[in-house]
Amino acid sequence: MTQQYWLFKAEPHIYGIDHLASAPNKTGRWDGIRNYQARNFLRDQVKLGDEVFIYHSSCKHVGIVGIAKIVRTAYPDPTQFNPESDYYDPKSTPENPRWFSVDIKLTKRFSRLISLAEIKVQPGLENMVLVKQGRLSTQPVTPSEWKLISGLASTQTP
Repeated sequence: MTQQYWLFKAEPHIYGIDHLASAPNKTGRWDGIRNYQARNFLRDQVKLGDEVFIYHSSCKHVGIVGIAKIVRTAYPDPTQFNPESDYYDPKSTPENPRWFSVDIKLTKRFSRLISLAEIKVQPGLENMVLVKQGRLSTQPVTPSEWKLISGLASTQTP
C-alpha cells in the first residue's frame, strides 16, 4: 500500500499540538469532523501509517506545527452519540453512524510554525488543497508538497 499524506486542521484552543503532546503515549482521537468531504477522506482513504501535518487554524498564528502518524483507522466518532457534546448528531445511530474519527500519534513537533502566508508564496505549493480549498479540515497532501513543507520545517527564517 502506498504511503499517503494529509493535513488535519485543528483549533489549538480546542485540541491542538499541545493537547496531543500531553496525551498518553502522545496519541489522541481526531474527532469532531462534520464536513462530508472531510469525513469521506477519514472513512475511506486515511490508512494506518499515513502521515499527517498538524495545522493550527482559527487562531492568531495559523500554520503547520508538526507531524503525526495514523495509528488507528476510521471508527465511529463517539461524540456524535453524546447529547451533551458540541458534535452531537441526533440523526446518527450506532447502527448507522454518520461521522468518523481516527487516532493519531505525534511524531514531530516543528521548531517553528510554517505559516499559511509562507506556504502561499512557496513555489510548488500553489495547487495545494490548503491554498485552493482552504476551509477543508481534512485534506490530502501530495508527496511533492509533503517534501517541500518538510524541508521548510528544517529551515529557519532569518
